[in-house]
Amino acid sequence: MSSGTPVILSIRYDDAQAAIDWLCRVFGMKKHLVVPADDGGIVHAELTFGNGMIMLGSTREDAFGHYMKPPGAVGGVCTQSAYIVVDDADEVHRRAVAEGAVVVMSLADQDHGGRAFSCLDPEGQLWNVGTYDPWAEKG
Repeated sequence: MSSGTPVILSIRYDDAQAAIDWLCRVFGMKKHLVVPADDGGIVHAELTFGNGMIMLGSTREDAFGHYMKPPGAVGGVCTQSAYIVVDDADEVHRRAVAEGAVVVMSLADQDHGGRAFSCLDPEGQLWNVGTYDPWAEKG
């Protein structure tokens, strides 16, 4: 098995390059692989965060694109979202707001532990960010 997580989120964006830049600035993701398209879009990109990864690319009409649309193409809703474990949710919240994220669930301490918030990125993808780590040993 891989040394990274075996579950990888896949997303399509209308402006995938802008999304890559935003995700790196706001969440601290790192570019692992970026394959540009001839038309200026992104054929495929891989961004890492710790031992996790997301894959993304530009919106296009192909077999996968028939089923995968950005929120703006389907009335602004998401049917899936990611949870990102961070050390400092307040700092990530500050960066997200400064970079234009729409906070849809306010930064707050959670009953189950940790501190978290949820936001929409500039294209409306939903991201949940918090300090609660479900992998950490429970004491």
